Amino acid sequence: MEADRDAIPHGDPLALFDAWFAEATLSEPNDPNAMAVATATPDGAPSVRMLLLKEHGPDGFVFYTNGESRKGGEIGANPRAALLFHWKSLHRQVRIEGPLEEVSPEMADAYFASRHPDSRLGSAASDQSRPLDARKTYLDRVEALRAQHPDGDVPRPPHWTGFRVVPERIEFWLSRPHRLHERRLFTRQGEGWSEGLLYP
Repeated sequence: MEADRDAIPHGDPLALFDAWFAEATLSEPNDPNAMAVATATPDGAPSVRMLLLKEHGPDGFVFYTNGESRKGGEIGANPRAALLFHWKSLHRQVRIEGPLEEVSPEMADAYFASRHPDSRLGSAASDQSRPLDARKTYLDRVEALRAQHPDGDVPRPPHWTGFRVVPERIEFWLSRPHRLHERRLFTRQGEGWSEGLLYP
């Protein structure tokens, strides 16, 4: 018989995410904030990539990107996303789905300024997702910007921004022996949440 202490608890999914994320921060060897981010074109063609979660709380889950990238174009045309966290060390997954809203320019400025100077230079020099004739072309652009901003204090490009996924569905998945996994889905209902188990 499975121990009750391993069950996915009832209650507030955002508080549960906080607890699982805190445990992942201690147990995952690399990037516990890594997540797959799925977007889609208006006609439903999906694409997915790994990004890093930079902030989360009652308002949602924030990541940053080049707004002129493929994902940025898809977000502009179809502002919804799905996130997936997979913490292998804990045998857990969390899936989050909802609409996207752009963060404020002030928030994007503050996060961009907090990045390593080389990361700021790399982002400003990149035409993300567009064809590149040779890697040297990109590295030359980085060095040209470094010459203009030797302290690395390059300003945030206007197309570099952040997006917040406002969760409508949050599903917690817990691995069980013999694939008898446990899944609990929370669905936004007004200011609260409804919840229930799903077959694995």
